[in-house]
Amino acid sequence: MSENVIDVTDENFEQEVTQADQPVLVDFWAEWCMPCKMVAPTIEEVADEYADKVKVAKADTEQCRNTAVNLGIRAIPTVILFNKGEVVKKFVGVQPKTEFTGALDEVVG
Repeated sequence: MSENVIDVTDENFEQEVTQADQPVLVDFWAEWCMPCKMVAPTIEEVADEYADKVKVAKADTEQCRNTAVNLGIRAIPTVILFNKGEVVKKFVGVQPKTEFTGALDEVVG
């Protein structure tokens, strides 16, 4: 995993994501999910390219179950872009990198 991707859990989600002072892209995934494994390299590329502007996190839904339920996640992979603690955009399923970078560029300018 990229050094620019952090792991979040129910315990640290609020601190790492909703209280972050920069936009946060969170990949909700699970070990058994093949589409999640397909999107993982894209998430790592985005994390490396936007390392100085955006925080990128992975949330294993097995470890982050309450947060996933609270956010209404019904399918994985789901990637959510947060800014100032608010959901800006939600991506469900495997997406091309341009979907993520386009949304990030709107938020970071």
